[in-house]
Amino acid sequence: MSEQDGRFLVTHAESDAAVLKDVERGQVHTLAENPGVETGDVVEGTVEPEPPMEVTYRLVDVDSRSRVTVEESPEPPTRQEREIAAEQPAGEVTAEPRAGDGELHVLTVPEERTEAATRDVLEDEATLVRAARLGVDRVEVRSDAGVVSVRYLP
Repeated sequence: MSEQDGRFLVTHAESDAAVLKDVERGQVHTLAENPGVETGDVVEGTVEPEPPMEVTYRLVDVDSRSRVTVEESPEPPTRQEREIAAEQPAGEVTAEPRAGDGELHVLTVPEERTEAATRDVLEDEATLVRAARLGVDRVEVRSDAGVVSVRYLP
């Protein structure tokens, strides 16, 4: 196996090791040593397998490093987001590009599950992976009875 370029989310970091997830391919790379990354960092760069076994990797080049923030907004979903939710059954998700950069996801959930669904989105690694794939810096989660909107913002 040879080196691999990509955008990686740091899913776990300790002083002596780290785990990177390729946000495009889903492949997971365990680094034999931590080159100074932290959980939640997004790194664009190159990894290559460590000889002789090639079961761990090392980060050989870093083109950029950033961090995605995920926050719950005190603002309710917009009128447009509530309208989207009203047009789809509970359990459905609509994803659409935002004007400019980013993406908007609107989830319709049973009203009694709104708080739990919001918490799930805030804590889900997939939220960070999607943000890293989209190349955005911030995720804003808004909610109101039966509606959770997830804004992936530059």
